[in-house]
Amino acid sequence: MTARTISAALASLRSGEVTASGLVDEAITAADAHDGELGIYLARFDEPAREAAAAADEIYAAGDPAGPLLGIPLGIKDIITTVEGPTTAQSLVHDPAWGDQLDAPVVGRLRAAGGIISGKTTTMEFATGVPDPSKPFPIPRNPWNPDHWTGGSSSGTGNGVAAGAFLGGLGTDTGGSIRIPAAFCGISGLKATFGRVPKSGCVPLGYSLDNIGPMARSARDCAIMLTVLAGCDASDPCSVDEPVPDYEDALTGDLGGLRIGVDPLAEYRRADQDPQLGELLEAALAVLTARGATVVPVRLPYYRELTAATGITSRSEAFAYHAPDLRTRWSDYFAATRQGVGIAAAYTGADYVQAQRVRRVGQRELASLFTEVDLIVTPTASVEAFTIDGLGSLATERFRAMHTSYWNAVGNPALSIPMGLGARGLPLGLQLVGRPFDEALVLRAGDAYQQDTDWHLRQPALAQASAVPVAVA
Repeated sequence: MTARTISAALASLRSGEVTASGLVDEAITAADAHDGELGIYLARFDEPAREAAAAADEIYAAGDPAGPLLGIPLGIKDIITTVEGPTTAQSLVHDPAWGDQLDAPVVGRLRAAGGIISGKTTTMEFATGVPDPSKPFPIPRNPWNPDHWTGGSSSGTGNGVAAGAFLGGLGTDTGGSIRIPAAFCGISGLKATFGRVPKSGCVPLGYSLDNIGPMARSARDCAIMLTVLAGCDASDPCSVDEPVPDYEDALTGDLGGLRIGVDPLAEYRRADQDPQLGELLEAALAVLTARGATVVPVRLPYYRELTAATGITSRSEAFAYHAPDLRTRWSDYFAATRQGVGIAAAYTGADYVQAQRVRRVGQRELASLFTEVDLIVTPTASVEAFTIDGLGSLATERFRAMHTSYWNAVGNPALSIPMGLGARGLPLGLQLVGRPFDEALVLRAGDAYQQDTDWHLRQPALAQASAVPVAVA
């Protein structure tokens, strides 16, 4: 059995094959079956979702489905505000009244497009670190094997889509927090260009790095969502006033003449990489070249320096936000948060300034590289999802097996899509990166790949076992 995508669900809603109420009931059934084991939600809005679905059905029945996401159940990472419930940031420290319970601009846009908010999904505390079993919050687990982690920090959105608890949702990405859980859970997730999507109404981690973006089954689903999410908002001084295309219209499937850069010496070619990684990457490139693309060897500039710049920047900016509470509520923080954010107390202003200089140099070098290629392709991570039991002892070296934070330093758009299963039967992700504000090309390449593969439609066994028919109109 294959998974339901947003695009397919919309076609079925418009044809009358299914109802919004049926989709929401299907999602609630999946949440009832899996939330307790997988730790998908921090708060569920079942009754408001049913009411919104009934209203959507009335609009469809009247023959005027105005919203591009009308009737689609969506999960919202619980560092983004919604009117239905508190924003906890999965922390004992955070004031749940933060944001005055208003919709963040991105949530308002989803709602205006007809999206149905199903609940607030689990994260890591303040979107950083790893789970802490000593705190009273769910431990997000991987639906492909609950002994393994989802990746973070958009954990509940990642495993919720994979388990069928909703069809898409919002994550945030400061160093890979959309793309890593997308890769580990076998779904698609996009970090757009920094500034493309407004991030006001989101608890900050790294002011100059944070992104809000879509997570869903397919690149096409992400394109549908991004068309709704993108665009400048006056409440976010970092959002950029760039024209927003209809990203779904850009999904032509044509990759003729596209130049794809691959670094044969990159950091992802590691001694500890998954045994299947090389074969899967070559197979993915073969699919793209069969569509007309050409692979070009490149060298990613300043890989270690830019990765380090993301770490220094995100920790410093997080410490600036958390310093008062760290002084007075140290023990209330997760252990990993204390370690990850507290280390920035040892950084100097010079360290922070130097990191910004490295970022600017990297942006210039990559702009030059992107005159030679149109996209760059890497694995999202060199390894499958870590075990839950091993999270407490994860070394920095193991986190270097994830190849996402480089692109946060420079701000380029990056998409993770599934490219197969690793040696232990867990998903591995393919990362496609483009020029700033060229999300349309990134999504076109991801969609072209998914037209010729079905990894994004494969479901973990537990999701298949709990699937139920959807009510028809």
